[in-house]
Amino acid sequence: MYVIKMKTLIYYFAIFAVTLAGIGIIKLCSYGTSIDADSMLKESPSPQSSAMLFDKAKSDEKDVPIIMYHSILRSSHSGSEYIISEADFERDLKFLKKQGYTPIVMQDLIDFVDGKGTLPEKPIILTFDDGYFNNCSYAFPLLKKYDCKAVISIIGYYTDLYTETPDENPAYSHLTWKDIKEMIASGNVEFQNHSYNLHTIDKGRNGTKKKKGESLADYKAVLTSDLGKLQDAFKNNVGFTPTTFTYPFGSVSNDSFDIIQEMGFRASLSCESGMNHIGKNSDDLYMLKRYLRTPKKSVQAILE
Repeated sequence: MYVIKMKTLIYYFAIFAVTLAGIGIIKLCSYGTSIDADSMLKESPSPQSSAMLFDKAKSDEKDVPIIMYHSILRSSHSGSEYIISEADFERDLKFLKKQGYTPIVMQDLIDFVDGKGTLPEKPIILTFDDGYFNNCSYAFPLLKKYDCKAVISIIGYYTDLYTETPDENPAYSHLTWKDIKEMIASGNVEFQNHSYNLHTIDKGRNGTKKKKGESLADYKAVLTSDLGKLQDAFKNNVGFTPTTFTYPFGSVSNDSFDIIQEMGFRASLSCESGMNHIGKNSDDLYMLKRYLRTPKKSVQAILE
C-alpha cells in the first residue's frame, strides 16, 4: 500500500504555487479576493528565492535503497525465495563495496532526519527479518570481513525459546540473547522489533493486522502488549531499546500507524518494494520500502 507523505507534498506544492504567482502565471486567492503578482511579490519570496528553497529541500533528500534478506545458508537449493547462499551474500557485499555504497543502520537514518547526522554519498540498508541463527553463523562473519553494517529484526518468542533451549542449527534455529549481545558489541549489527509473537497467521490474525470487526481499543491493546513485551525483553537482556518496527509479512492496518508512534517507534519497515526518498520530514521514516533479495535477483540486479 502507498502511504502519502502529506506534509512533504504540501510543502513542495506551496513553494511551487508561490513561484508561479511570483512570475505572474497564476494568482493566489484568499477568501475570494484575488491578489495580483505585484502584491504577492511584496509579501512573498521572489521566484529566485522560492526556487532556491525548492532546490534546498530537494538537495536535503537522499535516495536510500533497503534490501530485505531472511536466511543465509551454505547453499540456496531449497527452492525458497527467502533463502540465499553464503556465496551469493558475499557477492552482494563485494558489489556494494565496488560501487561505492555504504551500508548504514536505522539510527543513522533517524539521525539524518533529525538533523543530528549526515548520510554517506550512496547509503543503503541491509535488513534481515525473523532473526535466524544463520544470520550469525554465515552473514555476520561476512559483515565483519567487509566492514559492513546490517539491521536484524527478531521475533522475540523464538529468541526466548532458543535462549532457554539452545540448538545452533543454521537451517531452523533462531538467535539467542547471547548471540544478539555479541553482534551488537561488534558494531556491525543493529537490532529491531519484528513483534514478540505476532509473526503468525494461525491465530485468527494476519501478523499485526487488525482483525475484521475488532475495536480500535482492543487492537491497540494487542499491539501495545506484544510489541511492548519485546521492547522490554531487549532492554532487560541487552540494554537496548529498538527504534524501528518491522511489520510481519508486510501486513499493515492504518490504525497501527498512530499506535507504533505512540509507543516510541521512530520508524517502520514494510514489505512494499521501491526506493525511499528521505528528507528532513519525520514522516519519511515510516512504512519504508524494501527490495526482496531472492536467489534469482541479486543486489546488483536490484540496483542497476
